[in-house]
Amino acid sequence: MTADSIFSWTPAAVVFDCDGTLMDTERHWQDARDMVLQSYGFTPSAAFAEKAKGLHYTECGRLMADVAGRPDLTEGMTESLLECFRDLVAADPTTMPGAPELVHSAVQFAPLAVASNCPLEVVESCLGMAGLRECFSHIVVPDATTRPKPHPDVYLTAAELCGVEPADTLAVEDSHCGIQAAAGAGMRVLGVGPRPSDEETALADWWVPSLEEPAVQGWAGARIPAQSAGPARPEGRTP
Repeated sequence: MTADSIFSWTPAAVVFDCDGTLMDTERHWQDARDMVLQSYGFTPSAAFAEKAKGLHYTECGRLMADVAGRPDLTEGMTESLLECFRDLVAADPTTMPGAPELVHSAVQFAPLAVASNCPLEVVESCLGMAGLRECFSHIVVPDATTRPKPHPDVYLTAAELCGVEPADTLAVEDSHCGIQAAAGAGMRVLGVGPRPSDEETALADWWVPSLEEPAVQGWAGARIPAQSAGPARPEGRTP
């Protein structure tokens, strides 16, 4: 890990993950997975929860059906998972500690984007409820031509839409799946979370337990132009 590669650098763009990075929604995904599996009479293990973290919801639905030994339930579990997750988020939309402050600082010196494995409408809704949507020029999610994380596609597309090279872009991520995607895209990676694995530590350039860390907030604040007029307006949005 080489924290100085970020700490002494100003990125040309910053791309954030959403679940677990901007929004405190990873717990909602876990609760939704547990609720759906239990509704089918299955009890998920701790190992399952770790394996499912960060996966695209369709891949998660397939994994759930495989764990239950019922691949025929994939479609039903996937639909139930997304419906349950949306209900949980709507009831308790909460940002991760330090995330709003970092976003509002970063948008004053670089274009921002979100690269997420969630459906577009879920990301839009979460960011809207958090009052952060206007800070992001683009939201990139998997589609017919863009593969989900851990493939690098969503990050490569985000950099392209922001008009910068991946090597000049900072990715902010909390999951193993997402860090693999960002590193695979050739970006520098700020990892966030309490207990990084050895592989996550090796892939991330800088790891912090929370975006509230004074070093992170100080790094972003030091890059705000002295005469900044405030948050930049977004240039567009990904359809």
